[in-house]
Amino acid sequence: QVQLVESGGGSVQPGESLRLSCVVSIGRFNDRNMAWYRRAPGYQRELIAAISTIGVPYYTASVEGRFTISRRNFESTIYLQMNDLKPEDTGVYYCNGDPPFRPTPSMEVWGEGTQVNVSS
Repeated sequence: QVQLVESGGGSVQPGESLRLSCVVSIGRFNDRNMAWYRRAPGYQRELIAAISTIGVPYYTASVEGRFTISRRNFESTIYLQMNDLKPEDTGVYYCNGDPPFRPTPSMEVWGEGTQVNVSS
């Protein structure tokens, strides 16, 4: 059974930082590309950062240079260091595989996410 548990969100002011964590319960974690997704208010969930099995990162333009994705395979955990946060970073953050894990062909599995609020 796949489980994804995100943590580390909170309410901060613009310019501040947060570090998100996600513990992943899945077999062969080391062989999984992983990612962070964000669902901003009024928008669909979107991938914002990804990391390959060998640690090569990818970022969307909106977060590149401010966010850093990393992974610790021996802990089955991924992280998202978020610096210089902006109000448009507000949303619920989820981790998942890249692409998202599907226990069955018709179903994706997601965790509860962690809420990030950035406002002055």
